[in-house]
Amino acid sequence: MPKPLVAIVGRPNVGKSTLFNRIIGERRAVVSDIPGTTRDRIIAPTEWEEREFLVTDTGGIEILPPSVEAGRRPGPDRPLLEDSDQFIPEIRAQAEQAIDAADVILFLTDVITGITGADRQVADLLRRTDKPVLLVVNKVDSDKRELAAMEFYELGLPEITSVSALHGVGVGDLLDRVVEMLPPPEVSLPRPEDAVRIAILGRPNVGKSSLLNRLLGEERAIVSPVSGTTRDALDTEMTWGERTLVLIDTAGIRRRGKIDPGVEQYSVLRAARSLQRADVALLLIDANEGVTSQDTHIAGMISKAGVSTVTLINKWDIATPYMREIRSDLEEQVRYKLRFLSFIPVLFISALTGSAVERVLPTALNVYDARFHRIDPGRLNDLILNAMAEHAPPSRRGRRLRIYRAAQVGVAPPTFDLVVNDPALMHFSYRRYLKNCIRDAFSFPGTPIRLISHQKGKKKR
Repeated sequence: MPKPLVAIVGRPNVGKSTLFNRIIGERRAVVSDIPGTTRDRIIAPTEWEEREFLVTDTGGIEILPPSVEAGRRPGPDRPLLEDSDQFIPEIRAQAEQAIDAADVILFLTDVITGITGADRQVADLLRRTDKPVLLVVNKVDSDKRELAAMEFYELGLPEITSVSALHGVGVGDLLDRVVEMLPPPEVSLPRPEDAVRIAILGRPNVGKSSLLNRLLGEERAIVSPVSGTTRDALDTEMTWGERTLVLIDTAGIRRRGKIDPGVEQYSVLRAARSLQRADVALLLIDANEGVTSQDTHIAGMISKAGVSTVTLINKWDIATPYMREIRSDLEEQVRYKLRFLSFIPVLFISALTGSAVERVLPTALNVYDARFHRIDPGRLNDLILNAMAEHAPPSRRGRRLRIYRAAQVGVAPPTFDLVVNDPALMHFSYRRYLKNCIRDAFSFPGTPIRLISHQKGKKKR
């Protein structure tokens, strides 16, 4: 299940980064008295009362007429970080994107400064949204300031709470209210019964929306050669034979250092959240560029999520004759560069012409079904015994790993538990060897498998 998102917004220098750090329990955001310090958004996971969610810090919103905005310059009465004035439109755009993506919005104000014109403008912006908004008055650390916080009801928002982010006063009560305002887990992501969710992932401009349209047989998504056209994850339900599929088109993902400020950063967040709810990922790679570092980064995200995968080498219609001659070598090269996903099927397709696209969904369903495959316990234990006989575990300080029995304890992805004499003796290379033995014997195409272990006589965690 994707985690809901809580956005902290407000004008500059009201303590958004301090509150962000307080909520996540670490100093992740830079805190400064100089307005304009926070420009890009920072996103981090946190948990309160057994409810997990994401929280994001944003740059201060300054909503000004363009003529005033263009003429602003730093001065002695308004110190700015370098030339932060030039970033005002971008910071505002990022904060507005945070509002658009959020499930709950915390509108932070400053009791010491009181209500400002910028506060009124932000309040006007938030009153137009249909998202839950909680007005938070910061720097309230005395009875006198608690009384002064009441004036913020003038902003016309229905609910106010007061905190001191610096000292932690009231933050627990704030988080209690945030958890109450989050969408219920059971209804936050409605899903058709027995639907297979397939996410289409890849770098910008690799052909994701073109593939979606080709699979659907209609122009359901906008297709453009301009990188970053798809901003939101787009869910489209379809029927394939007797099965219901949900295709999730996502924005292109780049490495963190390559993400442009503005809308694109939230596109990456939406894509990552889409991956959390996917069963199968279609990883698109440009045939003419091969596997890039960004492709490897995306594959790592998929692997960490435990999602089944099919790699699609797209734009094969414009591949050179030489590339077509060495097609098998290219496939091996892809598997080598994505070696932590070496078990995934690789298809060469053209979303533009439709070449080999008819193989995409059957392959995706095949790897999906493999997620739920179970192995007979007797066959599994025989396999482990034979694997140990062929390649004995290495010893460590005179002690050798012993495996007493094995059992499959889960699916989606398939998970196997080994009862051993000491889990610390299970070297990662031997764990990988056993996983490869299981995969060689029982296939599990396109699907990761997990291998856990616990000591004999102790309950597994």
